[in-house]
Amino acid sequence: MERTMVIAPGPTANGDLHLGHLAGPFLSADVCARYARAAGRDVLFGTGVHFTQNYIVTTARRLGVPPEELRVRSGAQVERTLEAVGIEPDGFVRFDERYVTGVQHFFQRLHGAGRLALRSVPLPYVARTGDFLTDAYVRGSCPVCLSQGCAGLCEGCGHWIGSGDLIDPRSTLHPDDEVELREVQVLVLPLEEHRAALTAYFAGLAPTMRPRLARLIEELLARPLPDYPVTLPISWGIPAPFPEVEGQVIYADAEVIAWSMHSSALAAEARGEEPAGEDALWFAESGAKVVYFFGSDAGFAFGVVGVAMLMALGGYALPEHFVTNEFYELDNDKFSSSRGHVVTGRELAAEVPRDLIRFYLAATGPDFQRTNFTRGAMDQVTASRLVEPWNRVADKAGKFAGGGPLPVSARSREAAARMADRFGASYDARRFSLTGAAFTLTEQLGRLDRWEVTADDAGDFCHEVDVFLRCAAPLLIDLAERALPDLAVPASSSATEVTPRALPRLTGAGQ
Repeated sequence: MERTMVIAPGPTANGDLHLGHLAGPFLSADVCARYARAAGRDVLFGTGVHFTQNYIVTTARRLGVPPEELRVRSGAQVERTLEAVGIEPDGFVRFDERYVTGVQHFFQRLHGAGRLALRSVPLPYVARTGDFLTDAYVRGSCPVCLSQGCAGLCEGCGHWIGSGDLIDPRSTLHPDDEVELREVQVLVLPLEEHRAALTAYFAGLAPTMRPRLARLIEELLARPLPDYPVTLPISWGIPAPFPEVEGQVIYADAEVIAWSMHSSALAAEARGEEPAGEDALWFAESGAKVVYFFGSDAGFAFGVVGVAMLMALGGYALPEHFVTNEFYELDNDKFSSSRGHVVTGRELAAEVPRDLIRFYLAATGPDFQRTNFTRGAMDQVTASRLVEPWNRVADKAGKFAGGGPLPVSARSREAAARMADRFGASYDARRFSLTGAAFTLTEQLGRLDRWEVTADDAGDFCHEVDVFLRCAAPLLIDLAERALPDLAVPASSSATEVTPRALPRLTGAGQ
C-alpha cells in the first residue's frame, strides 16, 4: 500500500495555538490525513512544536519567565489545543535528548559529505554586551519588500532575510543599544550549488503550487541564491558539533528536515513500527510520498533549504506537494499574542462544539488570501449553513428508521459517486482545499435539505445521506463518529438497498 507522510511543521514554542494557526496547516493536515485513511490509504501524520527558535527567549523575557519553562509549557498547551479541536497526529515532536542527537547527527552527515562551507558573514553586533543579533534578537526593514519585522523569514514577502541584510537593524531586547555590523565565520549551505536541481524540481511542482509560493520561487531563482547559515554565534539552540565554529549553535530554521524526519519516525513508532533510524522512512526506495502543510512565509525554509539539504545528501524522497496558506485574521486584524489579540482553540472549544469550529475554519480558511474570523459571523454561518439544515435532514431520515431495508436506485448510486468525487477533489493532496471541501459540504447538505422525500425515494435519500456523512467525516468528526458504524469512503457506491437509522442532531454554538 502506498504510504503518504503528512507533515504540519510545528509552531514556535512560545505560546498556545490560536485560531490563525489552526485554520492554516493543522486543520488542513488533519483533514487530509483522515480522508486518505478513510479511502484506504496508509498515512503517517506528524507535527509537534519547534523548541529552538530564539523567539522563545524574547517572549520569555517579556513574560518574565525562564525560556526553558516557557517552551515546556507551550508544548503542553499546543498538545491540549490540538486535542480540543480534534486534530490527531500520529507523531508529536517534543524537545528531548533524542531530538537533539538526531539534529546533530543530520548535520554531521552534511558536514562529513563536504556539503557545508565556512564563510564570513556580516551580523548585527552590540559592542556593549558582546552579542550578535539574529532572528528574534534584531528588527528592521526587509530589503525585498520593506516590511517591518525581525530577521529570518519575512511574513510580508516570504523571502529569507539574513540578519546582516536588514535595513536599519536594532536590538529587540535592548532597543537603545548601538548596533554595528561585524564579520563572523559560520557554516553555511551554499544554495547556489543546487540551482540546477532546484530549478528542475520546482518546474515539476509548478502545476500544484499555490500563487504566493510560486511567485516566491520565481523571484528566488531570478537572482543568486544565498549562502544559508547552518550555525550561528548565539547561545540559544542546539550546540553545533563542529570544531571550526566552536561555541556556536545550529540555526533553528535550518532544522527543518531533521525535525520532519523525527516527526515521521515518531508517527511510525506510535503505529507499532520500528524504523531503522530517524530517516529510514524518507529513503526514496521506500516509495513514500511526502506532503507538507505550512504557512506561505515558511516556503523558503521548507521548500528551498529543506529540499536542497535532501538533494545534498542524496537518496531521499523529495516532497511531492507543498500545501500553503495565507494569514487568518481576528476581527480584521492580525492575531497577536503580544497584544493579547488572540482566540485560542481551547478557549473556543470550551464554548462551541468542535464540529462547528472545524466547519467554520474550513469555510473561511485562508487557502489563497487573507481571511477573517469573528465570533458573530461564526455563530450565524454555522447555524444557517450547517446546524439547521443538518437537523432537518436528520429528522427526515429518522422518519424511516426501524422500518427495514429500502431499495436504492441506479440514479442514486450515480449521484452518490459524483458526490464522493467532488469531496475527493478537495481532499486530495494534489489540489487540496479546505474551503473547497466546506463549499461542497454546504452545497450537498443544501441539496439534501431541499429534498421532498416520499415513500418511493426514501431509500435513495437515506443512501445519499449516508454517503454525505462519510464524505463530510474528515471535517465533522464527532457527528460522523456518532452516526456511522465505520468511516470508510468508497470511491463509488454499489449499494442496492439501505437500512435507515436514526441520526444524531447537531447542537449550535452556545446551546
